[in-house]
Amino acid sequence: MQKNYKYALLIIDMINDFQFQHGPILAKRSLDISESILCLKQKMKERGYPIIYVNDHYQLWQADFQKIAKKCKNSLSERIIHKMYPNHDDYFLIKPNYSAFFETSLNSLLLSLDIRTLIITGIAGNICVQFTANDAYMRGFDIIIPANCCASNSEEDNLYALQTMKNLLKADITRSENI
Repeated sequence: MQKNYKYALLIIDMINDFQFQHGPILAKRSLDISESILCLKQKMKERGYPIIYVNDHYQLWQADFQKIAKKCKNSLSERIIHKMYPNHDDYFLIKPNYSAFFETSLNSLLLSLDIRTLIITGIAGNICVQFTANDAYMRGFDIIIPANCCASNSEEDNLYALQTMKNLLKADITRSENI
């Protein structure tokens, strides 16, 4: 019998190679938020809610987090990947573009799990998190964005993205410990 859920935790692009412009800055910011994400993940697991990683595919086109982690591992990413490595019972999806919904099975998975509210975490707040939140809003999901679990290339960009998601997408912007 399918367990009825209400919430799901999305972890966006935390398994990353950071091999792009501003990658070193985003790697540091990702490490800064990783502990808050892990604490939230543990709290969600204890309550029986699903954890769903959605990640860039790095041209592997396989939803195999071990292969993606191996491909992404370098001096910038190694500590983050080690901390953020998915558990065997977590879901892991790949995405071809910014939104976790675009050309993925995320919507079908959420519907099958009877999810109503998405807690969206990860990087980059002003790109992939915001595009995912936008698509979640368009599909009628309630959205929670823990501000201390979301990072962008700059603090200014991150704050602007959080404010935009609050104002336009009616996202609840809070801290992870308040969830």
